[in-house]
Amino acid sequence: MTPLDKPLKRELRIGEVAYTLVLDPQGLKLTEKGHRRGVELRWEDLISGNAALATALQASLEAD
Repeated sequence: MTPLDKPLKRELRIGEVAYTLVLDPQGLKLTEKGHRRGVELRWEDLISGNAALATALQASLEAD
């Protein structure tokens, strides 16, 4: 299997909106295409079950 040792970018369409998905050794980031801010999720949070909590915390910080 190929190790994930550098960022891997892919375009993803959800409905009519295009997104950029970046997978890297630390986690993943999903942003609307052409934008910088998006949802980030660390692999440790996903494995530990804290994914929903980490995502909610990040969203609340960005809303301020």
